[in-house]
Amino acid sequence: MLHVAHEERGEFAYGIAQELSEFPPAYPPEEYPTVESIRSQLQAVHVPISTYLSTLGEADLRRVIVTPWGPSYPLIEMIGHLIEHEIHHRGELSLILGMLGKKGLDA
Repeated sequence: MLHVAHEERGEFAYGIAQELSEFPPAYPPEEYPTVESIRSQLQAVHVPISTYLSTLGEADLRRVIVTPWGPSYPLIEMIGHLIEHEIHHRGELSLILGMLGKKGLDA
């Protein structure tokens, strides 16, 4: 889940909003020893992105962003990738939890 938070923050703050001059470092697992600390970090990363998304109109979604790593993409595609990445990992984790007889993650 820390990987999900890290990628979400990096892809948003570095790739989309370009608020960071470089992709942020990964979150050190030892700094997030509990489920609640991880959940809190996920929320801290997600809130500014949700706020940003709520300000967008249709024209914004067609805007092309030149990424710091080179290629250009319409904003809607970058947002789609961000969402797809999170769904992918949450699905993996839910599958593993299910195989262990546990309840999967909240959607």
